[in-house]
Amino acid sequence: MNCTFFGHRDAPKEIEHQLQAVIENLIEKENVRTFYVGCQGDFDLMVISALSRLKEKYSIEFFVVLSYLTEAKKYKNYDTIYPEGIEVVPPKFAISFRNRWMIEKSDFVVAYVSRAFGGAAKFLEASKRKNKTVINIYKDVC
Repeated sequence: MNCTFFGHRDAPKEIEHQLQAVIENLIEKENVRTFYVGCQGDFDLMVISALSRLKEKYSIEFFVVLSYLTEAKKYKNYDTIYPEGIEVVPPKFAISFRNRWMIEKSDFVVAYVSRAFGGAAKFLEASKRKNKTVINIYKDVC
């Protein structure tokens, strides 16, 4: 089973504990072993941090999914993926291409979406349309 993540780039640091608890529950109860995470903001950084800690405890793997090759240097200490086909996508659309790719690869989507506009909200709705199991932790912390 696979999981991906979508959240606002300005997600509050206070959600980190809840985020890790949700991921740990997916590992233990849903047998999720592979995780895909972007690299565009605070939410993604919290996910990477949580997955790094959990990788020491569980047999899991996670990949930072790049939108641009220039991001590779920043994430050299992590396993990264550059989705096939993204190299021909105009830079303006690279993040959207990457996010759709992550949805296709995943069974579960963990999100922090507190408003109905922006990229995180757009891809949360796309995940629902693809019948992915969606967990929006915003609803749990508010």
